[in-house]
Amino acid sequence: MPEFPPERLLIHDADVVVTMNAAREELPRASVVLEGDTIVKLGRATDIDAWIAADPAQRQPHRKVDARGCVVLPGLVNCHHHLYQTLTRAIGTGHGRGLFDWLKMLYPVWAEMDPEAVHVSTQIGLAELLLSGATTVADHLYLFPNGCRLDDEIAAAQAMGVRFHPTRGSMSVGESQGGLPPDRVVEREAAILADSQRVIETFHDPAPRSMLRIGLAPCSPFSVSADLMRESARLARSYTRVGLHTHLAETLDEERYCLEKFGQRPLDYAESLDWLGDDVWFAHMVHPSDADLGKLAHHCSGVCHCATSNMILASGIAPVRQMLDRGVRVGLGVDGSASNDGNHMLGEARQAMLLQRVGWPGFESRADRLSAREALELATLGGAKVLQRDDIGSLEPGKAADLVAFRVDDLGHAGALGDPVSALLTCAPGTVWLSVINGRMVVENGELKGVDLANLVRRHNAASQGMLRRAGLV
Repeated sequence: MPEFPPERLLIHDADVVVTMNAAREELPRASVVLEGDTIVKLGRATDIDAWIAADPAQRQPHRKVDARGCVVLPGLVNCHHHLYQTLTRAIGTGHGRGLFDWLKMLYPVWAEMDPEAVHVSTQIGLAELLLSGATTVADHLYLFPNGCRLDDEIAAAQAMGVRFHPTRGSMSVGESQGGLPPDRVVEREAAILADSQRVIETFHDPAPRSMLRIGLAPCSPFSVSADLMRESARLARSYTRVGLHTHLAETLDEERYCLEKFGQRPLDYAESLDWLGDDVWFAHMVHPSDADLGKLAHHCSGVCHCATSNMILASGIAPVRQMLDRGVRVGLGVDGSASNDGNHMLGEARQAMLLQRVGWPGFESRADRLSAREALELATLGGAKVLQRDDIGSLEPGKAADLVAFRVDDLGHAGALGDPVSALLTCAPGTVWLSVINGRMVVENGELKGVDLANLVRRHNAASQGMLRRAGLV
């Protein structure tokens, strides 16, 4: 078979290219050259044109995209999600429930999931994320009823073309053992560990620019045992670049649970189980102590801030500014679509920016607490660092060919061209105009390529209604 050179794609003459490189350069009137799955060149549009003209036989692009009127960014990185929860949006959140009450109401509904529900909910959630600028998504699936497997969402994500970090979640401590979930949705720990190993050995790819990396994710201190936490950490660390993920310090109820059951605050408990290190990232971390921040920074453990979910469930305001000032690795996540009810990654960056500016006990309101550019950095480079990726998160030669473009010449940004980068967050967040993942155009002219959204929504709503009906909620 003849070998063909990788396709070259030129993103040409964008209003601004936000590199997120070490100097945080923002290049006006700039272009980016992609070759296959790699960024090969970027700079001022005139310089790139001259570079191509100097050797057109080797450098002429196969395709050129006119990016005038756009801001180009590294693809956004979503570090924490429960894609299956698109099936149960707006149930309980509109009436106002805290985390524990909300979970108890929804566990019986989620127990009705089947493989089709997992597959279609994954694609619905990813469709929204892709259209909001996400190119890399970490997901936490921790219920496996009725024959569901992590394989179901992996297949769905591969069909969507996203760079995917699925985590094999788990719950093993049911109500009868003092946990929060009903016994019918927990698994035996031996089966969890065996399937975790199977998933790693079947799917995990630690190579640079990998499109699929696995993590292990016991759900929370109130749904798994100490033994499962320890053994999951041991198993993950017997492989290369398999991450460890869990919810931690999300609510004061969780803190009280840990103090009563384990005699320790959440992060101290995690530390006692060998759950600190650069391979660990925690979702939420709303209620850390000052000592906790020091531990997180010292051990290079990551935190995924989920602003919208924390607001909807009234969990609190995570001290992101203090985390950043102490050197903690922080990324963003839209979290479960039933504790957010949306999957807008650019919108999540905006929420993170706004929420840090609001005062809370001990901290006065300050408009300069988190800037738009800092929030965009959390959504790009910050997320890449949380997921231990040095091949995404910035636009530089040799990095993975993941980038997105948002239009700033539209109605919503009229009058905002004095600072179009900040305008991405200070104005209402828009739909991505172009998304390239691994060198492949996934969104073009604001539309997902090759996806029948109307049919997908019909299948998804049918699966959702079936679950609600079987659970007796409709």
